[in-house]
Amino acid sequence: MHSNAQLIQKFYTSFAKRDHAGMIACYDPAIDFADEVFSLQDKRAGAMWHMLCATGSDLQITHSNIQADDTRGSAHWEAQYTFSLTKRPVHNVLDAQFQFRDGKIVWHRDAFDFYRWSRMALGPTGLLLGWTPMVRNQVQKTAAATLEKFIAAHPEYQS
Repeated sequence: MHSNAQLIQKFYTSFAKRDHAGMIACYDPAIDFADEVFSLQDKRAGAMWHMLCATGSDLQITHSNIQADDTRGSAHWEAQYTFSLTKRPVHNVLDAQFQFRDGKIVWHRDAFDFYRWSRMALGPTGLLLGWTPMVRNQVQKTAAATLEKFIAAHPEYQS
């Protein structure tokens, strides 16, 4: 297995154990992360994973189809958890893309079907409006505020 595939394996194995420090150790300090909700750089990406690990009491992570070479990689992963704001069960299906430098992940993108996620996480609101930019913007704004509170309580993520 290529060393960068092993790095991705370590990242998701750490996530499955809710070991945020193990996940962050896979990232370059100048990491550039984005998904359908967050767009984060540097320590903020690590803070997000720490927050998700710390607050996801029933979080279950599985991963598969890891591929990598010297510069790029990919993986499929799935997360099952209870969405904290609505207490609704979510089974999110994601595909990840990575770029590497000097044995670390420097760029990470997660893609998932936001409308599918919103139907599970938000219930009737997600079903009726989850496809709209209004709902996506509100979810992004709420997630950003939640992350800011988490960072404020964790000095190691403050610049």
